[in-house]
Amino acid sequence: MNEHHQPFENLRQQVNEDQEYWSARDLAPLLDYRDWRNFSNVLSKAAQACESSHQKVADHFVDTTKMVVLGSGAQRELDDVHLSRYACYLVVQNGDPSKPVIAAGQTYFAIQTRRQELADDEKFKQLREDEKRLFLRNELKEHNKQLVIAAQQAGVETTLDFAIFQNHGYQGLYGGLDQKAIHLRKGLKKSQKILDHMGSTELAANLFRATQTEEKLRRDQIDSKQQANQTHFDVGRKVRQTIEELGGTMPENLSVPEKGIKQIETATRKLNKKQG
Repeated sequence: MNEHHQPFENLRQQVNEDQEYWSARDLAPLLDYRDWRNFSNVLSKAAQACESSHQKVADHFVDTTKMVVLGSGAQRELDDVHLSRYACYLVVQNGDPSKPVIAAGQTYFAIQTRRQELADDEKFKQLREDEKRLFLRNELKEHNKQLVIAAQQAGVETTLDFAIFQNHGYQGLYGGLDQKAIHLRKGLKKSQKILDHMGSTELAANLFRATQTEEKLRRDQIDSKQQANQTHFDVGRKVRQTIEELGGTMPENLSVPEKGIKQIETATRKLNKKQG
């Protein structure tokens, strides 16, 4: 979707320094929807996804109208929806994946939204790399619990089933490498967990993989472990494709930090104790 990134940003309407929106009427043709009724269905699904994510729909989808000029020169008032950046992401996630622009943009808007959130968070910006890693590792730990529940509901039942399911996600994100191969590639000891020895960039990619897989398993109502495995692989591969499009380093090529998460946790506890 590289060639569509700039047109998407060009459609952005700036209300003030902190407020922006996109017109659904403007966005529809960019996403290859010519029929407003079809696009309205996508908007409805996106709004439902927003509600399911415990977000306030009215904050992201604002019903309004838009004046358009007809061929005769006359003006006509049409229904429109003002969309937040997050809403645009949900629209793409719920669009027709057979459309190239939709398929290519499945992860673009989410990554841009996440970047904006982190850029806006002054506290996060000031964190050192170790603190970022600790924050992201804890986030990933929590989201992996949700992923386990979603996977179980999809038919991933035994410990072996889940290990296979997890490997499919890793193989998608790491260009075919499973957990054992990543462990070997990173030169880790048998006792060292790969997630505890990732930098913030690599942890963020894996967090994105986990959250999007959980959402997709639930949204698509996946009901077999084979489909769940394929879904996890496909999401991992899409995240990898986006990293490549953005010119990032592939996760298997990212360096291993000197300190593991356990060491950082110990150091943090000591520091907090000293300050307390």
